[in-house]
Amino acid sequence: MASFDDYRDAGRTLTERPAVAAVGLAIGYLLVDLVAKLAGVEVGAGGVHLLGGSTAVSQVGRYVLDGLIVGLVIGLAGVGLSMTYSILSFANFAHGDYITTGAFSGWFAAYLVAFFTLNVEVPFGEAFLVTAPSLISVVNAPLALLVGLVASGGITVGVVLLLDRIVYEPMRDKGGIPLLIASIGVALAMRYAIVFVFGTSTRGVTETGSIPSLDIPMVDGYVPLNAHEATLIVAAVTLMFGVHFLLQRTKLGKAMRAMADNKDLAQVTGIPTERVVRTTWIVGGGLAGIAGFLMVLERGTLNYNVGWRLLLLIFSGVILGGIGSVYGAIGGGIIIGIASRLSLVWIPSDFARVVAFAVMILVLLFRPSGLFGGVKTA
Repeated sequence: MASFDDYRDAGRTLTERPAVAAVGLAIGYLLVDLVAKLAGVEVGAGGVHLLGGSTAVSQVGRYVLDGLIVGLVIGLAGVGLSMTYSILSFANFAHGDYITTGAFSGWFAAYLVAFFTLNVEVPFGEAFLVTAPSLISVVNAPLALLVGLVASGGITVGVVLLLDRIVYEPMRDKGGIPLLIASIGVALAMRYAIVFVFGTSTRGVTETGSIPSLDIPMVDGYVPLNAHEATLIVAAVTLMFGVHFLLQRTKLGKAMRAMADNKDLAQVTGIPTERVVRTTWIVGGGLAGIAGFLMVLERGTLNYNVGWRLLLLIFSGVILGGIGSVYGAIGGGIIIGIASRLSLVWIPSDFARVVAFAVMILVLLFRPSGLFGGVKTA
């Protein structure tokens, strides 16, 4: 049970930091308003609407599910960004284009497999350039999706390692700022290399007509979860547990944690730092590429800007969770995803990204190191 001193300290905090009290009141108002909307109760005074209204429980459930899906993609991609920062000490702005590389390479491989296994009546060039409309689903081409998933990670890893050898390794002792600037140049080069091959058009890649779905029952309806969304959730959670196992149960993972905590001490104690750096690129690049492939699977459309548009949300999730923390990147990504979608209860969809950044800023005002600050890779 809380003592009198606890209540006194809490009161002193609210008095000395009025911003904390203001944020607390705002969050409390939103929670009460949400409960009133779900209950169908509207409160007003003098003809002025104060809170409440009418919002279906199933609609809120849909927002939360959509937010979880987006958050898993952000968290999965954010793991690599956080590892790059903690071990290589620079913010990699090319990370969004690793996602795009994975998306295009994975769907390129999936389309080629589908062309030879589904006996589809489309020209080979349309399959090769991923322009054949809505060709694949988890039902009609599971093998193509599996090959695409593996290819998205493998090809992205190859590209990332090549870029490290050509660009980042020669600059590794120059400091974080030159590496950051170089990563911006790498991002632009990668993006327009993809444009040169595949063009700028947005194309639909998944077949949506016969995807089975599970109806999750709610109080006033149901929330559908289709097979593509379920595939994304299962794959993302499995990969996150894989990262946890790598960091906690393997010698290489322990070496990565040690190097993230103190790079100089890790070198003195004989840890193979180049092997750790190479593993960092492999894990980070592979997860980013797979995240891009899974996101396109769920959304159904592919565009050369898919990773760039997600990059700021990934940075927000990483910073919110505590930059340098792998688990913080996962947790921060999920929080950002759910907050951005749940905000649609109150605001138009055009402002969902603003809410994500607002949540990050509010947390950093009161906890500058992030929610998991001080926790590096463990």
